[in-house]
Amino acid sequence: MGNALPADHPDPNPGPPAIEAMNVSVSYRLRLDEGTLKGAVRKLLRPRSSSDRLVPAVRDVSFTLPRGEVLAVIGRNGAGKSTLLRVIAGILAPERGCVVVRGKLNLLAPGLGFDGNLTGRENIWLGGLAAGLEPDRLRSLIDDIADFAQLGEYINYPMRTYSQGMKGRLGFAVAAHLDPEILLIDEALGGGDAAFTERSKLKMAELCGEGRTILIVTHGLTSVRTMATRAMWMHQGRVEFLGDPDEAIARYLRYCRLQNLDQMPDDL
Repeated sequence: MGNALPADHPDPNPGPPAIEAMNVSVSYRLRLDEGTLKGAVRKLLRPRSSSDRLVPAVRDVSFTLPRGEVLAVIGRNGAGKSTLLRVIAGILAPERGCVVVRGKLNLLAPGLGFDGNLTGRENIWLGGLAAGLEPDRLRSLIDDIADFAQLGEYINYPMRTYSQGMKGRLGFAVAAHLDPEILLIDEALGGGDAAFTERSKLKMAELCGEGRTILIVTHGLTSVRTMATRAMWMHQGRVEFLGDPDEAIARYLRYCRLQNLDQMPDDL
C-alpha cells in the first residue's frame, strides 16, 4: 500500500476552495494505567508520566475541497476520519499544520447539539437560533424541516424517546435546511431507511447545485458511489488515496481483502 497520492483533477469551480487542509497532524495522550489505584496516585503526583503514550490520530494530511463538491472520507474505525472532521469544524486544534474554511459551516454528528429533554420541534428552534437565523425566517422553516425528517407526531415528543435513526433524520433535516455553505456529516445517515437515504441524496445534490460544499465521513460505500464527487481513503491517520470514488473504494476493498479483516465495511 503506497503513500503516493494522485494529482487532483483540475478544479472546475473558480475561486479559492471551500476547505483547505495543509499538513494537519493531531495526537491524543493515552494513559496506560488509567483506572488503577497506581494510576490515580500517579495522576495526582505527576500529571504527565512516562507511562503515558502519545497516539497519532491524524498524520500530515493535506487536501483541498472546491466549492460545490461532495468529498466522502472512508476507512476503518480508528483511521482518523472523525478526528479530521472535528479539526475542520474547529472543535480540535491541530498540533501541526492548519485548516482554512471559507464559508458558514454546519457539523452534523450523532447526538451533537440536541437536548434529549426537549421535543424535536424545540430542538429545531434552538438549532436555528444557534445557527444565526432570524426568528421570522426560522418560523417559516420549522414545518419544512419537520416534514423532511418524516417523524410524524414524534416531532412533538422529547428526543430521548427517539431511535438513533430518528435522531439522524432530524439532525440531517436541520443541518441541511439552515443555509449551510459547508456541511460536515459524521456517520449521521446510517440509521435512515432507504427512502430517507434517497431524500438525503437529492437534498445534497440540491445543495451542491447551489454552490454548497459537503464533506461526509461514512462506512456506507454505496452512499459514496452515489453521492460523492471525490473520495478520500484514510488509514492510520494518513491519506492513502484521494480521487475518483470508484477507485478509492476499489483500493480500500483490495486492502481489506489482503488484510483478511474479520469485519468488512458496511453497505457492500
